[in-house]
Amino acid sequence: MRRLRIAWLGHQSASVGGGMATYSNEVVAGLRRMGHQVTFFHHGDRTGEGPEESLESVPLASMKVPLVKPLVLSPGRAKRKLTDRLRQREFDIVHASFWFSSMDFDLPKLTRELGIPLVATFHVAFDNRLSLWGGITSGTYRLYAPTLAKCDRVIVFGPAQRDILSGLGVPEPIIRILPNGVDVEKYKPGPSDRRERFGAERLFLYMGRVDSEKNVDVLLEAFLDCAPPNRHKLLIMGTGTEKRRLERFYRDPRVVFSGHISEQEERIAILRAANGFFLPSTVEGLSLSMLEAMACGVATVATDVGTDGEALRGAGIVLDPRNLAVELGMAFRELVELPFLSVELGALARQRVLERYSLEHNLESLSKLYEELVQDPAMSRF
Repeated sequence: MRRLRIAWLGHQSASVGGGMATYSNEVVAGLRRMGHQVTFFHHGDRTGEGPEESLESVPLASMKVPLVKPLVLSPGRAKRKLTDRLRQREFDIVHASFWFSSMDFDLPKLTRELGIPLVATFHVAFDNRLSLWGGITSGTYRLYAPTLAKCDRVIVFGPAQRDILSGLGVPEPIIRILPNGVDVEKYKPGPSDRRERFGAERLFLYMGRVDSEKNVDVLLEAFLDCAPPNRHKLLIMGTGTEKRRLERFYRDPRVVFSGHISEQEERIAILRAANGFFLPSTVEGLSLSMLEAMACGVATVATDVGTDGEALRGAGIVLDPRNLAVELGMAFRELVELPFLSVELGALARQRVLERYSLEHNLESLSKLYEELVQDPAMSRF
């Protein structure tokens, strides 16, 4: 496989990009291990977090706007910086993670002018059901569709997402289904003392943004309603717009708010200690945190939104978001009263990731996609 020169546009900071930052960092590192030359153009925090500019890492000026989710605005100087580097570096391919920033909408025209193929991974969450959040994300899909239609390839996570975009006018031949991948050697079952550290006999976990569409309040209510023993604890790992309110309202020793934990090793240690992972979102794309939990052999419970249900069905507990409170309560009671179920579901979850969602498979497929575009630029639209 030839060594390609790749301009990767994504997020370096979890506080800006969330799961997209994990996606960017993991894939960039993996492509470099494969021998590709990857220059990472990224947004970090406004405080200046992240590596200094180098041949391999280029921070871009940006500003967060807290809307439905943080929108990153890129000033003109960021676009000029990117354009100058693309012209100087003579890249073989550009790969952008949408939502990257407001710059997304300029990228197809820019890369066409420079004669560089553009691949876009479309991360925006979705749900096909009629709901407030489904309507909001549907509007975002309509907004992005004309821009995605001008890309050379668009990566989505499953057939439902592909069908939505093709229905909005994105040519189906340019869409590729390529699910997120997890490093299964890093994220795997193993010993951990984190249950003891939290004073828990059994530990249940939520890991992600604590925002309204994530339904953490419904999760907390369902957990406490099943009257778990005192040494059964629910850990809320993450931060967001709802965190302070929920901390004030749910003052119970069985509920622990850890805030965001940036150290990967600590997150893995907590996952290995967990007896159940819960993701009760209203909308999702394909949750990396869910796949990480599954890879660590954690019994996983998630709503049937985005492509999460497709990834989990047959290897965990899939919830109907229209009956969320009731089904969450049932899932908690099953895992509390039937401890052996956590072990069995955890083994199934691990096997599912090994079969379908490994980072190695993701990187191999991505490299083949790049090669397809670079070998014959005339075929880039087919």
